[in-house]
Amino acid sequence: MKLLRYGPAGQEKPGLLDASGTIRDLSSVVGDIDGATISDARLAELARLDTATLPAVDVATRLGSCIGGSRMFLAIGLNYRDHAIEAGQPIPTEPILFMKATASLSGPNDDVPIAPGSEKLDWEVELGVVIGKDCRHVAQEVALDHVAGYCVINDVSERAWQMERGGQWVKGKSHDGYGPAGPWLVTRDEVPDPQNLDMFLDVNGTRRQTGNTRTMVFGVAEIIAYVSRFMTLRPGDIIATGTPPGVGLGMKPPQYLTAGDTMHLGIAGLGEQRQTVVTSRFGAV
Repeated sequence: MKLLRYGPAGQEKPGLLDASGTIRDLSSVVGDIDGATISDARLAELARLDTATLPAVDVATRLGSCIGGSRMFLAIGLNYRDHAIEAGQPIPTEPILFMKATASLSGPNDDVPIAPGSEKLDWEVELGVVIGKDCRHVAQEVALDHVAGYCVINDVSERAWQMERGGQWVKGKSHDGYGPAGPWLVTRDEVPDPQNLDMFLDVNGTRRQTGNTRTMVFGVAEIIAYVSRFMTLRPGDIIATGTPPGVGLGMKPPQYLTAGDTMHLGIAGLGEQRQTVVTSRFGAV
């Protein structure tokens, strides 16, 4: 299944994309697409629905983040060998774990704001993993059984805040709108091998990133098992698993986003996103 959330920001309703490409409203069945509705049992119930009986939704309707109510938005740094090299960093010997604020989550086609004081806004296409059941010290061999589904994430990053202002990376990763997720949450039964997914990102129509999840340093199962040693993962939690080479930071000279730039990104089978960079309405940092 391809589950989604649609409607105005903060008022999203649950939905799904049916086999014909029509968005169907799930409001009569579930309250939201969130941790409470993505257990194996609940997903099995949704899969048995006769989607033709559900109301159709205007295709032009805004899509929100494909998962609501997430407790945690985690990410893995430098998880593609070539990306670590382009960033001038050593290839990690164990996963580099950091947080993005859940407030950064946004719709897949929402505008991306240039935060006041931002100098080096960058792009990162990533495979997102949405947890479907509690993970606590899980073995790598069964880790994927704890996944509800997968999605596209743009790990938008303000590099100056991330790398030049001290402390941890979270500052450069967490501004409102710096975590577009979706367009939909694709349940794990439709993704038999998360380690063989092509991915891309274009800026202003020019291809910047091309990759495949098979080149991850640490695969999805290993990441889940690793993280679950240090904290309990719960349904609805998100892990962004790293980006392939081609980010603005790695260009020579580096190239960053400015107002009016567009991003188009996607992962095979998981859908595509399109964003326009805009000037933020917020005050100076």
